[in-house]
Amino acid sequence: MTATLTRPTAPPETVRTRRDPWLVWVARYSIPIAVAVIFIAPFGFVVLTAFMTSEQALTSDLWPSSWHPENFVDIFTKLPMLDYLLNSMMYALMATGFMLLSSIPAAYALAKLRWRGSRAVFVVVICMMMLPPQVVTVPLYLMWANAGLTGTLWPLIIPMLFGDAFSIFLLRQFLLTIPDDYRDAARIDGCSEWQVLLRVILPLARPAVAAVAIFQFFYAWNDFYGPLLYTSENQESWTLSIALSQFKHLHHVEWNLVMAASLLVMAPVIIMFFFAQKAFIQGVTLTGVKG
Repeated sequence: MTATLTRPTAPPETVRTRRDPWLVWVARYSIPIAVAVIFIAPFGFVVLTAFMTSEQALTSDLWPSSWHPENFVDIFTKLPMLDYLLNSMMYALMATGFMLLSSIPAAYALAKLRWRGSRAVFVVVICMMMLPPQVVTVPLYLMWANAGLTGTLWPLIIPMLFGDAFSIFLLRQFLLTIPDDYRDAARIDGCSEWQVLLRVILPLARPAVAAVAIFQFFYAWNDFYGPLLYTSENQESWTLSIALSQFKHLHHVEWNLVMAASLLVMAPVIIMFFFAQKAFIQGVTLTGVKG
């Protein structure tokens, strides 16, 4: 007589055992979930309102009764948004490029080169970080007005050729973490100081360079005070931040169009952050305070 082998059956899973891991997960991450909801809720409100009609946007409804993507088309018919978009892109890209071109060598000189007065110069850089930009607004405006550049974005772009104190500080702190053995090996191979910077140090400092570049791009893209100060009288040089402010004043009762315009202004920044968030987070975490 042969015995048949039967596979042991698992005990029936109760509703309680299925629910406990989910409840434990919610309890464990309750604070991050609450914080995420606080940050996502306003953005969701903007997105939903952008697809409403003008009448429904003035009500207490949170969900569109009918979707109206043509609101985004109306924005471009009411204002030359493409021109303002090009102005914002020119300002953000050129300011970021000029900042990197000037700040990287300055940070390298403060972090890796030994020369008299380097610590004093670094103290000056820190003091420039603490100086509010409004303090020097009047003399700078008079200087650019005498140069005939008011009404354009060049008074905001050209100063980036002389470096940015915050970017120099962050880059210097990161460069201090790179061992000097790499520089010594490159010098033995016959590299000049510029070759050491471009071929050895710069590839190792990519996370910090990406972080300061994103910081500068976001600042220039969202900047309202600078473009308002220098281009308020010349509508052709307006950026998206000024255009959005004027659009809100002109269409303050059409909140659906205002929200749609706000979403268009935020979209490039959000897309860029999602594509570069790995390099951005890595650069921020690795750029510590040292020295």
